[in-house]
Amino acid sequence: MKDSIKRIHHILSHEAEAIRGIPVGEEYQKAIDLIYEQVHCKKGKLVASGMGKAGQIAISIATTFSSTGTPAVFIHPSDAQHGDLGLIQENDILLLISNSGKTRELLELFSLSKNLYPDLPVIILTGNADSPMAGLSEIVIRTGNPSEVCPLELTPTTSTTVMTVIGDALVVLMMEKIGFSPEDYAKRHHGGYLGQKSRARN
Repeated sequence: MKDSIKRIHHILSHEAEAIRGIPVGEEYQKAIDLIYEQVHCKKGKLVASGMGKAGQIAISIATTFSSTGTPAVFIHPSDAQHGDLGLIQENDILLLISNSGKTRELLELFSLSKNLYPDLPVIILTGNADSPMAGLSEIVIRTGNPSEVCPLELTPTTSTTVMTVIGDALVVLMMEKIGFSPEDYAKRHHGGYLGQKSRARN
């Protein structure tokens, strides 16, 4: 039991250190300003995408943005090649998530999206600032490329933790920029405990 507890503390410390090591710079404000311009001024939407575990993080980021006043959707990069690309519109903005920055399906999504709308802005969230995707994007948000806590150092664990935290930071910054209130939240979240809690604060 003591060995297990010690191991758990090590895992948690590893994750916490990775979060503390996230590079933070002006790219965050640039990303918020660009999302705000496309979504809140030009009435487009945030389109998030990723493959595998990164795709699941993209879903979470998109739904959290939507529930806090910034319309966002997830597009699966493979499904995009079979018609789902049609959900992308002229004033949208892409948020692509790839730890390696080399994900083939995302590179293809980038190319297909730019074929539709050459001026479509792209933000990449990645652990590899020198990757092909980073070189193609207007804004690069870096994870710090932490080592995975997985004993094989392969399974997305620490990298996805960091991606989630970065997504949270972007959402909070946007909520503050648009002055999102409990009343606004209640209008979008009618059911459940959170809906009840938000209505009680009005």
